[in-house]
Formats: sequence, structure tokens, C-alpha cells
Amino acid sequence: MSGCTPKSTPAVVPADLSSIHPNKEGTMRLIEGVMYQTNAPKGVDPDNIYFVQVDATKCEACGECEAVCATGAIQPINDDGIRAVVDPAACINCGQCLTHCPYGAIYEGVSYVDEIFEKLKDPNTIVVSMPAPAVRYGLGECFGAPTGTYVGGQMHAALRQLGFNYIWDNEFTADVTIMEEGTELIQRVQEQGKKNARPLPQFTSCCPGWVKFAETFYPDLMPNLSSCKSPIGMLGPLAKTYGAHETHTEAKNIYTVSIMPCVAKKYEGLRPELADSGFRDIDATINTRELAYMIKTAGINFNSLPSQQPDPILGDSTGAATIFGNSGGVMEAALRLAYEVLSGKKLADPNILVVRTHEGIKTADVAVPGFGTVKVAVASGLKNAAKLCDEVRAGKSPYHFIEIMTCPGGCVNGGGQPIDPEVRASLFRSTVARINNRFRARTVGA
Repeated sequence: MSGCTPKSTPAVVPADLSSIHPNKEGTMRLIEGVMYQTNAPKGVDPDNIYFVQVDATKCEACGECEAVCATGAIQPINDDGIRAVVDPAACINCGQCLTHCPYGAIYEGVSYVDEIFEKLKDPNTIVVSMPAPAVRYGLGECFGAPTGTYVGGQMHAALRQLGFNYIWDNEFTADVTIMEEGTELIQRVQEQGKKNARPLPQFTSCCPGWVKFAETFYPDLMPNLSSCKSPIGMLGPLAKTYGAHETHTEAKNIYTVSIMPCVAKKYEGLRPELADSGFRDIDATINTRELAYMIKTAGINFNSLPSQQPDPILGDSTGAATIFGNSGGVMEAALRLAYEVLSGKKLADPNILVVRTHEGIKTADVAVPGFGTVKVAVASGLKNAAKLCDEVRAGKSPYHFIEIMTCPGGCVNGGGQPIDPEVRASLFRSTVARINNRFRARTVGA
């Protein structure tokens, strides 16, 4: 079963996708093998919403979700057949359990798909799409392309055919994040030894799963997190201020849709901090799988679409923004800026590959002329992040700057990305083998 187009496994969804869309208020529906519920009610506390839920009728108590959960949010699964239960107090909404469940028993509890379709029909609403960098490298898989194929041009064309009025690229505010976060790092380094100096190391703050993890398990380290919002957290208010000005309208007429590789971004979009202007900065969030579903539901032949560009308003970006979706990408981009500001020189080689990594933890010393050595670390996955946090908490961290991404490898492997049916089939086979071994062990013990 897949979150997109099944490849080598049989389809498990109706051939006519329109038969399962839209759904009645408050009921669940199946979107290409992944279950969803209606969107979160307005004004609710996001900490009390089940963004990730378990369908007990499908759960086989295999333990795969418990094993992959870094926070212990999946309640213990025992040999008596107790099914998985998500503890919202510990869940950071990353969705890794969803992508690893071989039975398709875990689903997202919040979806804005129906609401977005309705807004796209409303002539009085300006609907703005705001796609993240990693989405354009995952979306193609839903339409038969090899994993990792870049389909940004076709994605832009599909968004226009769906009826979005504008495409304001999240890569633009990825660059803004680099400027803000890199500048803050420089300031923190230069403040050391002075009164009221902000603490080092500085942690990145653009991953919502990591931020919630820090708030829940390391609240004493919150002063170490960068004060910067995430790229989408910056693009939302820009869309409703600068964007409204440029399109000669008012913020109340703009409906912003963030398109993310991430489940936790739905939580971020509902945070009360992202509504300072009196309007929601981000009105709706969907992930890569949901965008693919919308494209297929609309009958759009994705593979035949011409390549198009985002709109010029909030549409420019650099190569630094492109690497945000890879673990170490934010660190590398910020270091490029910090190096140039601190040394007054440009990097001879802008690709600081030493910090761009698929490993759990990567450390590096970056020599900066006129300053000295900047010590950095990159953590991928929260079990690795906890090791670095424990060092900081104990006062034993040697680093100036630490990047943390919740999902292994970064956003490209986010909980909202396509679920490869071959991977799920492999998980299923290994899980069945493990269950059989456990059953044999219990039988022998009896």
C-alpha cells in the first residue's frame, strides 16, 4: 500500500478517486491508502489534537512504530496483543511511525484537502501555494518517476491547473532564514564574554518536530534555539502583508497553503505564535502525498505537464535554499554567510560537504580567517539529537552551532513524503518474520 501510486504492489484504492472525495464532516476517508480525517476546528489548542492516530482494526501490534519512535509516544506493545496507542503529550507529530507501519494502520488525523478544494472554487479568495524545497524531489515518485527525481517545473504547472492563484516559493524564505539565522549566530559568537550574552551553541529552529521535542524534553535549552521562525513561518506573514500589497488586496482575502514534506508542519501552522496580525499566517498545510492526491483527483496528467516557474513575487532564491531539505543543508547555508561576514572573504568552495550528511551525527571544524575555528555539529534523528542536547545541558558541548532535523536524512525523508510500496512490503516481510519468531519463542517457552 502506498501514499501515492502503487508500483509493484496491487492497488488497494478505488480506481475512481472521486468516489472517496469529498467526505462527510467528521468521518474518515481513504486517500490512496493513507487515512485522513477532516481539518482541525478553528481556535483549538494544537497540543490537544491527534495529528497522528492508529486504526486499531488494522494494527497487528508488530512493534515497528514503537521501535522507530524517538520520544516514546507510542505506548508499549506487548505479547498480549495490546494495540498501539499514541500519547499526544509525547508525540512531536513527525509521522515517522506512519511511514514505517507495514500494515497502513497509522494515519494523519488532520487534513485540509476538502477545505482547499472549496477555497479554490471561491472567486473571492486568493489561494496562494507555498511549496517547500523537498516536495519537488518527492512528488514525482507518486507519478512513477524514480525516487528523488526533480519535478519542480511540473509541480508549478499542476498547482496552476488546480486553480491556485499564485505560487510563492518557500525557497525564497529559506534564503531569508539563512540571512536571519546566520546573522544571529554571528551576533551570539561576538557577544560571548559580554553582559546578557545569549548562550552557545545556537540550535537551528526551522524543524517543527525538533522544536516541539525541545519544548517537551529540553525546555531549559530553549534559549539556545535560534529566535528565527522557519521558512514557512516567515513566508506566511509575508504573503499576507507584502504579498497582499503587491496583489492590491487585503490579508483577509488571501488563503495561504503550505505544501510540505512533513506532518509536523500541520502542528506548526496552528501554533498561536503564527497569528500575530489577527489572521492565520498559514491557513492550511498539506503534504506531498496529499498534493499528489489532489492532482489525481482533478484528473491532471502530471507527466505530460510542461515545466513552469513560480511567480516572481517572493519567487527568487539561491542554491543555498535548495539544500535545506537535506540534513546539514541549513548548517551549510548559514556557515557560508557567517564565513563571509566574519572573514570579509567569500568561500573558495561554497559546498561545505563536510556538514551535509546522511549520518546520524556529523561534526566539523570550519576555519574562518580573522576569527578562528567555528565548531559545528549536525544531528539527523532525535535519538542522535538527544545526545547533543545532553552534552549542552551538562555544559560539555564544544560547539558554536548545531543543526537538528527530526527525520533521518532531513526533510527529504519527512513523514509527509511518498511511502514507497516496495519499502512497505519489505517492512511487512521483516515484521511478519519477527512476529513468527516471537510466537515460536512463546510456544517453546510454554
